Amino acid sequence: SDLRQMLATKSVENIQFLPFLTTDVNNLSWLGYGCLKQDWTLITVNTIGAALQTLYILAYLYYSPAKRPVLLQSLLLLAVMAAGYSCFTLLIVDTRTRLARLGLFCSVFTISMYLSPLADLAKIVRSKSTRCLSFPLTVTTFLASTSWTLYGLQLHDPYIMVPNMPGIVTSVVRFWLFWRYPPGQDKPYRPLHA
Repeated sequence: SDLRQMLATKSVENIQFLPFLTTDVNNLSWLGYGCLKQDWTLITVNTIGAALQTLYILAYLYYSPAKRPVLLQSLLLLAVMAAGYSCFTLLIVDTRTRLARLGLFCSVFTISMYLSPLADLAKIVRSKSTRCLSFPLTVTTFLASTSWTLYGLQLHDPYIMVPNMPGIVTSVVRFWLFWRYPPGQDKPYRPLHA
């Protein structure tokens, strides 16, 4: 829905960039983990996710009036990811150790991805407006984090299960924010003169 809104309005107003950037890096990291573990569920889901997030980033960049911060954030996270990939492939020879370290690396990105929409929490509470949050993204995050938690539980893989639990918690916080500050209540109303 955010992509549809950008295309319709030709604007990125009230759309956050950081959650989608961290999700893209997260997908690419988990894709590497899935390849190393040879888990086709991880490979398939994260290939599709990375492609969609990259499309979103390109659309955001195209419609953003301030392209420099968007490019700098993207390049910074890509540099961190490239350094991590180089570290895991060149310095860690043992596959089991590489899998454990890559799992930890992916876990950190997953947690940051789930926490990034709450970066504007103070602004939301102060303005009593949820305009900068995406309800469809909140629903999707809740469903995805719950699914991945259950998948990790089924595989007995703490690297998949544990970092997805904050996604459930932060989604519940965002649902509460939408309940507390409904999107329609932040419209400016002029008082009637008596």
